[in-house]
Amino acid sequence: MAILNLERMFRPKSVAVIGASEKTGSLGTALMRNLIGGGFKGEIYPVNPFHPEVFNLTCFSTIKKIQKVIDLAIIATPIRYAPKIISECSKAGVGGAVVISAGGKEIGKAGVILEKEILQASKNNLRIIGPNCLGVVSTQSQLNATFASRMPATGKMAFISQSGAICTSILDFSIKENMGFSYFVSLGSMLDVDFGDMIDFVGADPEVSSIVLYIENLTHIRNFMSAARAVSRIKPIIALKAGRSHAGAKAAASHTGALASADAVYDAAFRRAGIVRVKTFEELFDCAEFLAKQPLPEGPGLAIVTNAGGPGVMAADALADHHAEPTALARETIEQLDKLLPYYWSRSNPVDILGDATPERYQMVVKTLMKAKGVDGLLIMFSPQAVADPSEVASALSDFLQDKNFPVFTVWMGGAGVAAGREIFNRAGISTFDTPERAVRAFMDLYRYARNREMLQEVPPKLQNRLTFERKAAEEIISCALAQTKGCLTEIDSKKLLNCYGIPVNETEVAKDEEIAVMLAEEMGYPVAVKIYSPDVTHKTDSGGVVLNVGSPAGIRQAFSKVTESVRLYQRDAKIEGVTIQPMLNRPDYELILGVKKDRDFGPVLLFGTGGIFTEIIQDRALALPPLNRLLARRMMEETKIFRVLKGYRNYPGANIMQIEEILIRLSQLVTDFSQISEIDINPLIITDRFAVAVDARIIVEPETVAAPLHLVISPYPDQYESYVEIMDVGRLLIRPIRPEDASLLTELFEKLSKQSIYYRFFSPMKKLPQNMLARFTQIDYDREIALVAILNSMGSEQMLGVGRVIIEYDQKNAEFAVLVGDEWHGKGIGAELMKRCLKIARMRNIERVWGLVLSDNTNMLALGKKLGFSRKLVHNSSAFELSYNFADGQDATELDQLHSVA
Repeated sequence: MAILNLERMFRPKSVAVIGASEKTGSLGTALMRNLIGGGFKGEIYPVNPFHPEVFNLTCFSTIKKIQKVIDLAIIATPIRYAPKIISECSKAGVGGAVVISAGGKEIGKAGVILEKEILQASKNNLRIIGPNCLGVVSTQSQLNATFASRMPATGKMAFISQSGAICTSILDFSIKENMGFSYFVSLGSMLDVDFGDMIDFVGADPEVSSIVLYIENLTHIRNFMSAARAVSRIKPIIALKAGRSHAGAKAAASHTGALASADAVYDAAFRRAGIVRVKTFEELFDCAEFLAKQPLPEGPGLAIVTNAGGPGVMAADALADHHAEPTALARETIEQLDKLLPYYWSRSNPVDILGDATPERYQMVVKTLMKAKGVDGLLIMFSPQAVADPSEVASALSDFLQDKNFPVFTVWMGGAGVAAGREIFNRAGISTFDTPERAVRAFMDLYRYARNREMLQEVPPKLQNRLTFERKAAEEIISCALAQTKGCLTEIDSKKLLNCYGIPVNETEVAKDEEIAVMLAEEMGYPVAVKIYSPDVTHKTDSGGVVLNVGSPAGIRQAFSKVTESVRLYQRDAKIEGVTIQPMLNRPDYELILGVKKDRDFGPVLLFGTGGIFTEIIQDRALALPPLNRLLARRMMEETKIFRVLKGYRNYPGANIMQIEEILIRLSQLVTDFSQISEIDINPLIITDRFAVAVDARIIVEPETVAAPLHLVISPYPDQYESYVEIMDVGRLLIRPIRPEDASLLTELFEKLSKQSIYYRFFSPMKKLPQNMLARFTQIDYDREIALVAILNSMGSEQMLGVGRVIIEYDQKNAEFAVLVGDEWHGKGIGAELMKRCLKIARMRNIERVWGLVLSDNTNMLALGKKLGFSRKLVHNSSAFELSYNFADGQDATELDQLHSVA
């Protein structure tokens, strides 16, 4: 339900506390005390049948007795009463309930049943946070609906956690470190409201600048990924995922299965969503503080100031652990520092200003470095010396450091002797740490987010040719495998399936027995590779498997003898049922592994890395979630060590990187189209200077439980919305969803627009589309937005003539539209065709209202809106009209089909 009614929960005008009390030590007492003590300005209604009054407020026996609109109910009764109370809240029209009570699924089967009853009792869009949670805080509303002992300070960070204990720990830490929050939320069991809902809600709040998550498990993962991908483009999201050591499947059926661990999949998912993942509780604390107090760095260039050489070396080593190093100081910066420091200073970064550094020397050096070229962040360190007092140095720095425009943070090394200095920085809102390692790690976490955001805005290059696939043939192979086997395709069928999607496989001949195998091998010419298998045992063993470099008929016969013996160990009557013979390839330049493993939570996961017989020992691999484009495929490859070799290394020639990217995209499309695929193992994919070929392949399928493409956690390109239309005086146009690779086509369309058309569409003059806007318009989440483009294909070259767009709002009920058509094509009916199709899609997605703003002198767009049935009203104090299309008024897709194009 996305953010439906969350506004009422976090900005309530009225709160009911069910189970309110004045009994010492009770939850009801703590909740009432916190609500009143936190300064909540709305109405507070205690509910308890055993008390006429609580905290001098009239107490009601049930929520229905209040007879007022209640936005938020806090339930602090024993959980066995929760289903009945939730039912009463639903009937009373309450916006949402926070169920504090424990005793849900964490206690086992009985708790699971109870939670199900609570959910079934929820009606009329009542939202539920919990059960088994600490509660929620909204500092903007002065709402402390928790039983925590303290109210957090106001700030711009949203903290969301499943664990109440983590919440109280962070809260205590935040008070000590002077950190503030906009929202402080304990989700508990996530019976209803989950991480995806909260990311959507706080992400849309301009008072939130960063989001910190403590995650134990995820629900509704597709919604989570969608929300995170949307919000992380504009706000940093930092996550600590607990349970990193949890193993995936204990027995892997392939190399791919062995390499794709559960924790590595979370890494891949968070990376794709733009989330910075931290590994420890300490790192979460540090990162949370850093986010609360620091702007984003523009680069990794960290300058280090220290009054002792050793700590400077420690900071440099910590940077090296993150594959970075202190930024090189510009010549003019060194010359400026020469005037400020003794001649024997380090003259490099780290800047050692020596043990006799005074507060004044610290000030002068820091001010110089804050203006220096190439410095993106500044770490100031102090080690106790006999000359300078740590508090005096901190005081000298804290005043002017508050007006920084890039990360400036400190390390005051030591114990009680430097504690007062750290306290000065905390009061001034300046991040401070006790070790160089923690400080550097926090900076690099922040930089990783900044880098992730840049990558999210990169435009992928186009493939040279549009990819085609034999989907029907692939479907037949999979259907036969499911009907006739236990799910493991033969090598022959595995390669046929790969070939349907354009993944190159090597030449293979099939023999039924030993004599035919010998004959085929002699025709091919020795050496050959022979693989002999029996369906009865291939899932248990390689069954003698591949016999390499067979140079004579005797070698084949010997292989048959060994395999027959192996088969009989498992089943006395088993027979050899298949033989494949392949010509031996010349020594390959590289051996890669490509694969797919279906994860229980995230669906299919793609794998790329170093292949061959030592794959599992070397463990050089990267994971990614489908779907892929060229940029994502390249990023996946860049995470591996083998990629540096693939680009060419010493006497090894460079591989055709674009071809490997294409193979990864084809593999991604295969698992996008077929949810039945459980595992794919291509090992090795041999790369030479002339070709790439899958030499060995294994595919496992299973009956589908979720139809494609709903088995993916990232919405793929919706090809079902592709269609053709004939436009008079224009020709045959392809109407299709926009792709990330369309950035160049959109740029070309924009460059041909008149100034007036640009102003009508963007409400401001623009000379070019900024990179971030170009990425935003082309790299869309198809679950949240639909953008259809009109493409004219002439002489093999594509031209974009127009774009129609409908952006679904967070409430899932309303959507905003926009239309853009090149000036040359105005009045042809292209805009009408785009909008009709966008409206039909909105209708299919149960959108209730589509609206948009149109300037009053944009007569063409106003005429189009009238033709399509939009109502319009003048926006107050504006020169724009709001056009609105309400499906509830009886307009439907049939009417849209009957509308004629606007001439």
